[in-house]
Amino acid sequence: MATAVELAIEKIDEYKSKIGRTLGTPMRLRDLIRQVRAARTMAEERAVVDRESANIRESFRDDDSPWKCRNIAKLLYIHMLGYPAHFGQMECMKLVAHPRFTDKRIGYLGAMLLLDERSEVHMLVTNSLKNDLTCSTQFVSGLALCTLGSICSAEMCRDLANEVEKIIKQNNAYLKKKAALCAFRIVRKVPELMEVFIPCTRSLLGEKNHGVLMGATTLVTEMCEKSPDVLNHFKKLVPNLVRILKNLLMSGYSPEHDVTGISDPFLQVKILRLLRVLGKDDVRVTEEMNDILAQVATNTETAKNVGNAILYETVLTIMEIKSESGLRILAVNILGRFLLNTDKNIRYVALNTLLKTVHVDYQAVQRHRNVVVECLKDPDISIRKRAMELCFALMNRTNIAIMTKEVLIFLETADAEFKSECASRMYIATERYSPNHEWHLDTMITVLRLAGKYVPDEVVSCMIQMISANEQLQSYAVSQLYHAAQKDAINAQPLLQVAFWTIGEFGDLLLQPTDVDSTPISENDVVGVFESVLPSALTSLWTKCYGVTALAKLGTRFQSTGDRIGALVRMNQAHIQLELQQRSVEFNVILNLGDLRDGLLERMPVITHNSLNAAAPSMIDEEVSAESGAPVVTNGDLLGDLNLGGGGSTNPSNDYSSDLLGVGVGSGAASAQAPPPPPPPTSNSNILDIFGDTPSSNAAGGFDFGMAAPAKEPTYQPVIAINKGGIEVQLQVIETWKNEKARLRMTAYNYTPRTLSNYNFFAAVTKTFEIALEPASSPNIDPNEHTTQFMTITRKAPNTTARMRTKISYIVDGTEQVGEGVVNEFPGL
Repeated sequence: MATAVELAIEKIDEYKSKIGRTLGTPMRLRDLIRQVRAARTMAEERAVVDRESANIRESFRDDDSPWKCRNIAKLLYIHMLGYPAHFGQMECMKLVAHPRFTDKRIGYLGAMLLLDERSEVHMLVTNSLKNDLTCSTQFVSGLALCTLGSICSAEMCRDLANEVEKIIKQNNAYLKKKAALCAFRIVRKVPELMEVFIPCTRSLLGEKNHGVLMGATTLVTEMCEKSPDVLNHFKKLVPNLVRILKNLLMSGYSPEHDVTGISDPFLQVKILRLLRVLGKDDVRVTEEMNDILAQVATNTETAKNVGNAILYETVLTIMEIKSESGLRILAVNILGRFLLNTDKNIRYVALNTLLKTVHVDYQAVQRHRNVVVECLKDPDISIRKRAMELCFALMNRTNIAIMTKEVLIFLETADAEFKSECASRMYIATERYSPNHEWHLDTMITVLRLAGKYVPDEVVSCMIQMISANEQLQSYAVSQLYHAAQKDAINAQPLLQVAFWTIGEFGDLLLQPTDVDSTPISENDVVGVFESVLPSALTSLWTKCYGVTALAKLGTRFQSTGDRIGALVRMNQAHIQLELQQRSVEFNVILNLGDLRDGLLERMPVITHNSLNAAAPSMIDEEVSAESGAPVVTNGDLLGDLNLGGGGSTNPSNDYSSDLLGVGVGSGAASAQAPPPPPPPTSNSNILDIFGDTPSSNAAGGFDFGMAAPAKEPTYQPVIAINKGGIEVQLQVIETWKNEKARLRMTAYNYTPRTLSNYNFFAAVTKTFEIALEPASSPNIDPNEHTTQFMTITRKAPNTTARMRTKISYIVDGTEQVGEGVVNEFPGL
């Protein structure tokens, strides 16, 4: 409770305010704030603001008013509340031109808040800034530098860049640090102006002042990221940066900026970030900073969050540069300790960083697999999501069984938003690393059951393709799926869809006795499953469509249940959904065609492709890395393993075009429009397609009219052209030499958790060949997705071997990335 003295003072202030307003003195900022806070509704607040805005407008009409500074301060408060305040722009310019420092300070503050590049008044401030930048008073020059950095336009930057450079060359540390940050804003706004600041910036890194060093490292980092030439120029200063960092670490280089016992952590982070930029893809520069990075990683205190921030930047630097393997293991171990931290933010950062760096040192990250698995049980949804993604990144042939067990436990209680992604990733992982097809099938049946209705459609089609393509698996698959459908699978509609398709195609195999299940299965048992599922209101439309198609096919495979099958097929002839109604009517007609129906409803041709197994090569054809047990998708430099006839040199031979855009070179801009690829075969195709007379309609509908199948081109094994950073490019011959022309397909897979944009593929062949590339199917590649592109190679001289240089470019997280590779031999050419 306020004392009597405080209440008296408050009443005196209020009385003085009233007297002042009576005598023409404007309301003080403090009084305006009190009135705004006392407003009980938005309407009252708007009334207060509107009334005071009107008073301020009236006051602005008097150019000689002594209260202009106070009015601008109140106007800035009104602007911060979100109300219009643009009418004070010109008054700010008048205050900026005022010789008194207090007025100039309010004027520049108003200019920073009220002006932008679209304002007409914006150009008027340039001359005032130029005058104040050369002012003898450092505080006035500092105001001008802050304002220039905040509101600079491209034209203003070009006009005043030289003035900022002159200030950087002065001996005043107060102005140097502000000028360095202003130069940073100028370079970010107009990158070509960095040439103005390169000579003077180099000397800043030799300063002792904390603020100057902070500004200098920020400016150098920005310039190095903008220009490769500037990057090469500043690589000479790595020893200086290492020395500064060592002084900070060992001797308390800047004790006045100590934070919880750590000397100047902000400067340490800035220097580590600059070292990361300077050392990227440069072995020589990396060697100069390896020792200091090891010292920072081992000597930094981890008990405080400040130390963890420095360690995090150190880890990012180590994993980004060409560091030694031991140093990378140390960095991964630091992230492993972060995973054990009780702070959820630190654990999330560790998981996120491990996910980004898993391709750099796979085995080192693999050592922390158990801790990552434990994170799947964390109550925080963000941590669970990153842990799930990292678990899939750590899967390989040696741990697939253990990891799959943990992921299935997670999937059983996972949130709905995880189940779709988890099901897709599980299919890709099991397709790539399963020990055998039976294990793959059993695992995916469990996934379909646990994920339920959240399973994506592509997983259903992939399961169907896998069963179709593996003849030795079909008997086992139909038995397992039949038993799965018998159980409470009504909540797992995708599982029922796979089961119905398989039973429809291979239902006759269920009747054959097997050693796996000694209980005989009769036709009545099989039809009973359909009778229990199809009439249910919980059964989805597409599941019923699968069921009607499967029943039609069982009508040609079963002998004693024809009436029951016919009744089930006719059950939906008046269904409200046209797709199901049409299937029911037309299949009923086909079942009554007599001998013709057997030809129409025989087994579908083998499905050879789907949307996910392209990202996970067949486990039969896939090479296993016997040494490391790591995934086949390696992240090493492919060029280092290729021999172009020059003693293992990675340089292309002389008969390659020197320029990828010269003669004999093809480039495919992914942004060009390309016709969409044909849809994969599926049992959901319109039943009317069966009356087409083309082989494609035969395959789509799953029927055969007894026509001879056309001769198929032999299938050739794809070769990996580029494999870098989780991006894999495969080339496959799809049509060998015909009239001295061959046709190839390029498929680029994105195994990273980030989307690739503006993807482009380039190829160069030897002078005895010509190459023409068609547009890619998509300019963007989402995580775990792919894009395709076709090319035609023309051979000028017979009996010559095709060799090719390849290059890709794409943008990820706003940064352009490039990858290169060489292919010396194509299977089939």
